[in-house]
Amino acid sequence: MPSPAALRFPCSRVLLPRTRLAYIHLRNLLNDAKRDRAARISGYVAVSLPDELVILYLLGGEVVNATIRDAKSCRVIGIAQALEKVPPEPEYGEICFNEAEEEQLGCMFITHSEAAEPWPGGMSAQDPSALFPYLMAMTFDGVVEIVTGDHVNYLVFRHGSVARAYLSGAQHGTIVERVTKLFAKESKPADLKIHRWGVPGPLPIQAPPALIQAYRDLAETLVKRLVDHGRDSAAAIAEHARQNLVPTHPVLDAFGKPAREALTDTAGLTAAVSTWIREVMWAAVDHDALSPDELLKELTWERRHMFQSAGFYDEMPWKVL
Repeated sequence: MPSPAALRFPCSRVLLPRTRLAYIHLRNLLNDAKRDRAARISGYVAVSLPDELVILYLLGGEVVNATIRDAKSCRVIGIAQALEKVPPEPEYGEICFNEAEEEQLGCMFITHSEAAEPWPGGMSAQDPSALFPYLMAMTFDGVVEIVTGDHVNYLVFRHGSVARAYLSGAQHGTIVERVTKLFAKESKPADLKIHRWGVPGPLPIQAPPALIQAYRDLAETLVKRLVDHGRDSAAAIAEHARQNLVPTHPVLDAFGKPAREALTDTAGLTAAVSTWIREVMWAAVDHDALSPDELLKELTWERRHMFQSAGFYDEMPWKVL
């Protein structure tokens, strides 16, 4: 099987053909996709590095999630970490930017983030005369990934029949003809990998890196402000509250030291951080000497629009805006 970095995925329109990474400024490409109304499409940016493949998923021009694929596994990673994996002056690697339907993005994401469902013992999934009758008999709902050579293809099944197909490679011929060619007798069994997953849901949307950093800064600034007001135990109070809340809000584990990757959506992140901030302010703020309303306003005012959009103020018992 080819290196994960060499894999090619289906698309509905090519926006940037596979190009040497050294010729493209990734962040400028993503910023343009965000600003240019015509470029606000749903699709993916695939960055092929020497030993791994980083995929950035876009909805309406915004990067909303990221995965990585290497020789060992496929997994979800934070958007910020995905961007950091691309060196500022890369000597090796390639990049492409393609438009794709949201359902295909869901197929790509589930195959990179969840373990495949096993095939029955003794069954050869590479044999179409065994594969399709089996899926029909069990009225399979889900997605089948077919990797042939360096091309990745997806078949979406409903009640055991192929409802839609997202195929890479040659575009000529009917879907039936193109799918049939994937199982051509001249194909080497070692070059044909077939796996299945359940029905892919909507593409998950990670909390933006800027919001994650804003919440980190808020927590750190709150502790510093309390120490400046004579509450020397503020750091210990904040850490104790964080550790107590981790079982209920696991994302707070990422806010310890050293900082870890925060993989969650905006709602989950905001719920966790707002609960943490409330606990610290109730326990550490002298409400007679320091108004919680004024303190929260002071600490969040420069980024108030970001916090308000995330729903942070709605979780606070103190009025800021």
